[in-house]
Amino acid sequence: MKVARLHAPGQLRTQDEPQPTPAAGEVMVRVRAVGVCGSDLHWFSGGGIGDAKLVRPLVLGHECAGVTEGGIRVAVDPAIPCGKCEWCRRGHPNLCPDVRFAGHAPQDGTLREWIAWPEACLHPLPATISDAEGALLEPLGVALHAVDLAHLQVGMMVAVLGCGPIGLLIVQLARLSGASRIIATDLRAHRLEVARTFGAHQTVLASAGRELPQILSAVAGRGVDVAFEVAGEQPAVDVAIAAACPGGKVVLAGIPSDDCSSFTASTARRKGLTIKMVRRMRNTYPRAIELATAGQVQLAPLVTHRFPLEKVAEAFATAQRREGVKVIVEM
Repeated sequence: MKVARLHAPGQLRTQDEPQPTPAAGEVMVRVRAVGVCGSDLHWFSGGGIGDAKLVRPLVLGHECAGVTEGGIRVAVDPAIPCGKCEWCRRGHPNLCPDVRFAGHAPQDGTLREWIAWPEACLHPLPATISDAEGALLEPLGVALHAVDLAHLQVGMMVAVLGCGPIGLLIVQLARLSGASRIIATDLRAHRLEVARTFGAHQTVLASAGRELPQILSAVAGRGVDVAFEVAGEQPAVDVAIAAACPGGKVVLAGIPSDDCSSFTASTARRKGLTIKMVRRMRNTYPRAIELATAGQVQLAPLVTHRFPLEKVAEAFATAQRREGVKVIVEM
């Protein structure tokens, strides 16, 4: 089978390898579509995320849909929790300290023609959801988890800082949750256009944190009930803290490139802010599939670029330049 492996930062090569052999409880899945995620780009450009480093050539990719040997189309949950630890037993498999996650060293990911994956991590797809949309159920699951952490209520005012795929999905979910005001920011105008079509009431072109006055003006100076930081950049964290109203929430979903986020303690303390960190997702695939099937969340408009596996390096270069919204690699 064809496989794309990261050998060193910036060195993503396709090569031929034997197909995997399924272990007990695993199913062979022929991969159809894989999304290129921001975390993949961290591995691609820096050879790691935080304290996780590239120690051997690694297959990237975790947003995945395919078809089993039995002919069932499935979305692939990239997380394989142990199922036995305290956190798994409490219903928090995303916090499992022994979780194996596709494309996160040492676990090979899905940028290959075949994977052997636990059957419990496979979710059948209805015919109305395409392979590319099936791959996007993973970022939708992350967005759902972020909104769950925020405890959004009807009438709340929301800021979404960063309109990549997850940010744009949060915009849609905030609309579904009944947010009375949704303000979206990004460094790129074309992504703000998508945010408006998805329900953002106001969009602001970000500029090193100088967008704060426009956000506050949009809510008459009150501040927002929830600020979602989905950019992975320190200026966005600063704006989130400053834009949140007293008693509000700041939900940090972005992954910073330098493994560090900071905030002004006096501001956060005086406002009594609640700060929550997003760790992937928690049992959200069934809800994500229902939302996509019902047409309540749109996935197809996010897909702006498609590449075959043989052009995976070009796919990553396109994603790294932040062109369009979502890059998909198709087998």
